[in-house]
Formats: sequence, structure tokens, C-alpha cells
Amino acid sequence: MTIGTAMPTTRKKSAALKFVLMIGVLSFFADFTYEGSRSIVGPYLGMLSASAVVVAVVSGVGELLGYSLRLVSGGLADRTGKFWPITILGYFVQLLSVPALALAGNWQTAAALIILERVGRATRNPPRDVMLSHAGKELGLGWAFGVNEALDQFGAFFGPLAVAAILAWRGDYPFAFAALLIPAVVCLTLLLIARWLYPRPEEMETETPNIHGKGLPRVFWIYLAGAALVAAGYADFPLIAFHFQKTSSVPRDLVPVAYAIAMGVSGAGSLVFGRLFDRVGIGILIPLTLVSAVFAPLVFLGGTWPALLGAALWGLGMGVHESIVPAAVAPMVPRQRRASAYGLFTAGYGVAWVLGSAPMGFLYERSVVAVVIFCVALELAAIPIFFIVRRKYRRFENPNATN
Repeated sequence: MTIGTAMPTTRKKSAALKFVLMIGVLSFFADFTYEGSRSIVGPYLGMLSASAVVVAVVSGVGELLGYSLRLVSGGLADRTGKFWPITILGYFVQLLSVPALALAGNWQTAAALIILERVGRATRNPPRDVMLSHAGKELGLGWAFGVNEALDQFGAFFGPLAVAAILAWRGDYPFAFAALLIPAVVCLTLLLIARWLYPRPEEMETETPNIHGKGLPRVFWIYLAGAALVAAGYADFPLIAFHFQKTSSVPRDLVPVAYAIAMGVSGAGSLVFGRLFDRVGIGILIPLTLVSAVFAPLVFLGGTWPALLGAALWGLGMGVHESIVPAAVAPMVPRQRRASAYGLFTAGYGVAWVLGSAPMGFLYERSVVAVVIFCVALELAAIPIFFIVRRKYRRFENPNATN
């Protein structure tokens, strides 16, 4: 009996590992594409005569839709069970919007494509994260999301470097966007292969008794409140890049390099912190939030080297947002509500992001110091909430524990 029951578990773990790596590789090419693009959209909008307020608002609205529409796609995925079709649609919309920026002749068209790219990302993320969570239940949620995020961010490291090389060679923004069609096609091809090889990822997860009931627990909402404060105080990189260009604190050709550094740090940190999450628990968010909050004074007030260090800390925070945060949500909620929970959580996160982005743009026009104070204050305000979440989260890590 022991061998008979162990063999299916072994096969599930093997399938789960291969699935996580497959999704990670296609995430590498996806991020190569759209993060390569995002490393220069701030300066590109500026070149097309957009103001700092426009850059901030476009970034904020893009992030708002990029998160809030996940509520729709997550709910749709839960109701229909069509995780793969929704994921595939989102990837196609997102990745084909990037090379289309090469054809934008004004900032209005570019802004529309930037926002469309975020809409595609919103569509594909909740169902993809649920499929990853099935594999993560066998491998460790922190490790599964950490590996995916690491490969994701390594793509985000090489994409901006490739864009920087193209700009150094040609000095041509449209050509740089057009060149990103190549990794986009590679990613979409891998996506279709993954769909063919792993048509039912939910079969990787061993069924466990549902101890959470049908609703979303109180700790989920408390956790969302803390994450919302972090999001509201986190500047989007296009505004940071706009600042680098305006003040020349970072030379124009090095702006994509700064973004690449951020993504490299994010990817490496995801692997380490994903493992720590599995071993230590959600409390790891507290020191990571404190460290990443330092990005604001460094990028907005520092010279070249402090700004590059700040970009690295900014990337560290983004890695936490994209790996540990979704890993922590899965154990909180019933399996049948997981996609909806991911969609709801990230919708709230996105609303908070845009509520923070627009004031940052207006504050930037008046006082850079005010932007720094705004960012740091909101990041620090999340810390007490994460302490509360850490205490309440124990019963999800150990179902037999009392609160």
C-alpha cells in the first residue's frame, strides 16, 4: 500500500516541477518582451511630448486596469474552469501590444497601447497563478512562485539590457519596440506547447480537506489592507525613469540598465525569499518591506550610484510583490475560490497603486522631497498590519493550531 500510494505522489511532484519550470521559461520570454518595453516607455512618452503628470497617470491607469480587471478574469476562471483559454488570450493581447508601440506616432496612441498591455496581463495572471498554485501545493508554494518569479525577472533583466544595446546602436525607440516581437513570438509558441503538454494542471494538487469554508477569511482582508498601503507608496518605474532623464542623475543610455539591475535583484531575491517563506512563513514580509522602502530617497534624491542602488531595492520590493504575496494568498482561501481571491486581492492592490500614482505625479511637479515622504510613510504604515497578519496566519500554516 505504501509503495502504491507513494508512486502517484512521486509522479505528481515530477509533473509539478516540470510544469513550474515550463511556465517559468515562458515567463522569461514574456518579461523579456514587456519589461524591455517598460524600461523605456517613460522616456518614450516624454519624447512624444507627454508631461510628468501624463506619465504618472498613464502608468497609474495602466496598473489600475492591470490589477482591477483580474477580478473579472479570476471570477470568470472560477465559474467556467477555462483556466488555459483565459491565460492564452491574456498573453496574446499583452505581448502583441508591445511591438505595436513601434507604430505609435503620438503619446495618446502610445498610452493606449501601454494600457492595453496591462489589460492583457490582468487577463492572464489569476488563472495562471491558480495553475501554479496547484503545482506549488506539491513543491512548496513559496518555492514554486519564487522559481517562476526568478525566471520571470531574469527575463526582465535581459530585456532592458537588449533594449539598452539597441538604443546605443541605433538610438531609435520604434526600432527597439519592433525588435521585441522576436521574444514575444517565442513566448507565445511556448505557451501553446505548455497547454498541449499540461492540459489539466489541477490534477497535480493532492486534495486536502477544506477547513476554510466557502467565504474569504478575515485575515485575507487584513492582508489586503497591508498590501494596499505598500502598493500606494510604490512608485512605478516610468516615473522613476522620467526623473532620471529629467535630472540626468542617471544617463539616458543607462536607464534601461538601471531597470535591468532592478529585475536581476528581483529574480535572485525571489528564489531566496520563496524558500524562506516556505520555512519561516509570512513574517518574512516585515523586514523585506522595511528594506525596500529605502528605494524612494535613493532614486529620487541620490546621484548616479545611489540611484542605481535605489533601483535595485525597488526591484527587490517588486520581486516580493510578485512571488511571496501570491504564495501567501493560496493557503488562506478555499480551492474553489482561489482564482476569485487572486483577482480580488490584486484588484484591491491595483486600485491602491493608482490612488498612489496620481498624487505622486502631482507632488513630483512641486517637490521631489514630498514624493519621498509620501512613499516611505505608506510603506512603513503597512508594517503593523503585517504583524497582525503573521499572528493570524499561523492557523493556515498549521490547521490544528488555534488562533
